[in-house]
Amino acid sequence: MTRGGRVLLGAVGVALHSAATPSWAQEQLLPALRFGLERATGPQDVALSLQIVFLLTVLSLAPALLILLTSFTRIVVVLSFLRNAMGTQSMPPNQVIVGLALFLTLFIMAPTGTAVYNDALRPYLDGEISQGQALEQAGGPVRQFLLPQTREKDIALFVRLSKQPAPRSPQEVPFTALVPAFVISELRTAFTIGFLIYVPFVIVDMVVASVLMSMGMFMLPPMMVSLPFKLVFFVLIDGWHLIVGSLARSFLQ
Repeated sequence: MTRGGRVLLGAVGVALHSAATPSWAQEQLLPALRFGLERATGPQDVALSLQIVFLLTVLSLAPALLILLTSFTRIVVVLSFLRNAMGTQSMPPNQVIVGLALFLTLFIMAPTGTAVYNDALRPYLDGEISQGQALEQAGGPVRQFLLPQTREKDIALFVRLSKQPAPRSPQEVPFTALVPAFVISELRTAFTIGFLIYVPFVIVDMVVASVLMSMGMFMLPPMMVSLPFKLVFFVLIDGWHLIVGSLARSFLQ
């Protein structure tokens, strides 16, 4: 028998031995997970299934709700502008910026969350109100937070685009128009704050570049020299305290 035939025969023998001898995984009593569909025995089974689907949908949309219905958008955009204006590239890292924005959002949204819990969630869990009433009462504190931060011009834009009748009061503005209007208002405010943040750092860059050109140091990048001055300037004015305090006060007033 040739060498190739012996190798082939050996491989077949090993395969037969493995098939005849149960493996370690086969000897263990591993749990089996099965999913199936069964016929509903009553309307309550269908209602429970729909509630589970609704809950999973809400959980999947939770990141979007966090971004669109809270102060997170303004905070994270302003912090990103601050990092770019300082020219520190990836310092602070994205994880730090997003984490800081998240905890500032929790701090700012705490009164709204408490109101939603007291007015809607707790009565619903206690069985005092229905699910529809809970959703309606939860919309009150959320609307109370969104309306002061949203421009009337942006609300009118989306009401006009939806071809709905003009609301007679701010409380009648539908959420389908209020939420996108709030988002573009937040972006406009964040870009305005970002412009104001850029101005002093641009002045430092221009002064350093002018000094280097007057000294004939054309080969030295101005950013390399201006970065330490911008860092010292930001630390001396206690920049993080000013930026975070201004962002929080812009929502809590």
